[in-house]
Amino acid sequence: MKMKNDELKAYEYPLSGGWLIMAGHSDKDNDQLSLKVARAEDWWFHVRGMPGSHVLLRSPEGTSQEPDKEMLRQAAAVAAWHSKARAGGVVAVSCTKAKFVGKPRGAKPGTVTLRKETVLKVRPGLPSESVKQ
Repeated sequence: MKMKNDELKAYEYPLSGGWLIMAGHSDKDNDQLSLKVARAEDWWFHVRGMPGSHVLLRSPEGTSQEPDKEMLRQAAAVAAWHSKARAGGVVAVSCTKAKFVGKPRGAKPGTVTLRKETVLKVRPGLPSESVKQ
C-alpha cells in the first residue's frame, strides 16, 4: 500500500470471517494507518500512557459488520503486544472508532486525539503465529 511515495509498514493479523488487524511499525506508519488508511467504521486501538503502535481492526471488505467482544479484545491485545507494555501483566488499551481519531495541528508524528474512547484491559498477545510485514 503506497501513501505519498512512502511505503506503509504494518503488521497484519488475519482473523476468521475476513476480519483484519493492522499495527503500524513507526510513528510515521501510525499516522498513515490512523489518518489515511483507516475507514470511518474501523476500530482503532492504542495502549494507554506509553509508546506503542496504532492498531486497526477492519471488517471484511464490503460489509458493515460490528466486531464481537472477543475480536475487540484480540485487537486490544495486539496493541498491548506492540507497545512498551508488552512485558506487563494486564494492560489498559484505548479503543474507539477510527472516525473519532484526529491529529492536533502541528503535532509530531504518532500523536493523535481521541473522542468517545472506551478502555479495555487485556494481556498482551498475538492472535496467531503467522505475521505479514
